[in-house]
Amino acid sequence: MDKLKYERELLQKGYKYICGVDEVGRGPLAGPVVCGAVIMPLDDIIEGVDDSKKLTAKKRAELAKKITEKAIAYAICRIEPQVIDEINILEATKLCMKNAVESLKIKPDFVITDGNMTLDIDFPQMSIVKGDLLSYSIGSASIIAKEFRDKLMDEYAEVYPQYDFKSNKGYGTKKHIEGIIGAGICPIHRKSFTKKWQ
Repeated sequence: MDKLKYERELLQKGYKYICGVDEVGRGPLAGPVVCGAVIMPLDDIIEGVDDSKKLTAKKRAELAKKITEKAIAYAICRIEPQVIDEINILEATKLCMKNAVESLKIKPDFVITDGNMTLDIDFPQMSIVKGDLLSYSIGSASIIAKEFRDKLMDEYAEVYPQYDFKSNKGYGTKKHIEGIIGAGICPIHRKSFTKKWQ
């Protein structure tokens, strides 16, 4: 599969700094939604970049390190559960992506996002369904976002051990739901996602 198909088309149109954007953590019951935005050099590709969900934790950590070292610019942003409850997960995801793009130290010429959404940004943009599989730039963003969020959830696991965040990263596994039923929700739970167990 040619993971530079979209990037090549944009380069041919004269765009230079092409930014890939992706989110992780739309579905969990706890923790923030996290977005990565990254402008990668396209003439020196890192082998193995793929949808972050398909990689082992070890491989993802190795790739995240390489991506952040090699990136022309990158940013990682998060939107906390309280904001997700207030504005809903779709709007929180869009805001997170927008914040990540606008936090880049080098401004992109073009932004490509995973999924099917339009961001409120001042740059030309395009969304690609399954972009984390189809685009090197979006795949890179997916990896750094997931690595950041997984580490964060591991830290929360130390603070709130009753929910098994180390294993589930905030997703609604049996042990996590049992923890909510037994101990109630904690400050990083999304109240709008956990109503049925409260």
